[in-house]
Amino acid sequence: MEKLPPLIELRAFDAAARHLSFKRAAAELGVTPTAISHQIRLLEGYCGCTLFRRRPRPLSLTGAGARLFPAIRGGLEAFAVAIAAVKRDRDLQPLRVTTTNAFASRWLVPRLPAWAKLHPEAPLEIIGTDSVLDLRAGDGDVAIRYATSRVAPTDGIAEEFLSDTFWPVCSPRLLTSGHLKRPLDLKEHVLVHSYWAPGDRDPPTWQKWLSLARRKWRQVPAFKDMQHLSFREELHAIEAVIAGQGIGIFSDTLVAHELASGTLVRAFALSLPGYKFYVVRRAGHRREKTIKAFSTWIRSAR
Repeated sequence: MEKLPPLIELRAFDAAARHLSFKRAAAELGVTPTAISHQIRLLEGYCGCTLFRRRPRPLSLTGAGARLFPAIRGGLEAFAVAIAAVKRDRDLQPLRVTTTNAFASRWLVPRLPAWAKLHPEAPLEIIGTDSVLDLRAGDGDVAIRYATSRVAPTDGIAEEFLSDTFWPVCSPRLLTSGHLKRPLDLKEHVLVHSYWAPGDRDPPTWQKWLSLARRKWRQVPAFKDMQHLSFREELHAIEAVIAGQGIGIFSDTLVAHELASGTLVRAFALSLPGYKFYVVRRAGHRREKTIKAFSTWIRSAR
């Protein structure tokens, strides 16, 4: 391929040829007429011939300039059309939302039809992961973070939209059978655990709940004297409790549907404070309008 002259020279020639005026070309491109004249001379030097008749006025194209003008005009228009298409395709790409697996599955996914109805032009790609993806590095467009109010997310503009509470919950069969009436009865049941990372601050665990329970009730069995079933994935722990395999401590946000339908019930009237959910976005993101719409929607979703 032949080496092409710089784009700035081609744009200067195109504008001057359309207007047949260096002054009007300069106004269109936001430069001085002298700058337009300089770029044209550079292009003429590259082509080895004169492209404009400057005298007598008005300005007109030479034969070489007239031959070159439609090719440059068509080329620049083709660039503009192609770039517009790329930008349009980019804006039609799904908005990438990163959040935890449990929150995605149990809270966000059931509400996605509501978003699609309001914003059919803005499809979402849900990235469920318990790793914290880097928004600044472009790993996602917007994040739903789970953190305490004392240590709110700092990797973008963070807006709180939800908080939760942790309750001991179980299948209603355990209560109706009469085998779970008081904390002492926990000794006869399996405590279901889900994983908390070492860096999580003050997590709502069974150990913490039992410690709090001893302040309220006299007879509370020791943690070491009970049966235990642990899961790395919180979703699996919830499914085990729904199946009647034990008693778990879960976020009322994640098991709200089961509590409302009666599939799960609160085993005791004692809860632990949970965390807060934040929607996090980067300032100046190229899709800021869509991200702001998503942030507004999720903060009002119920």
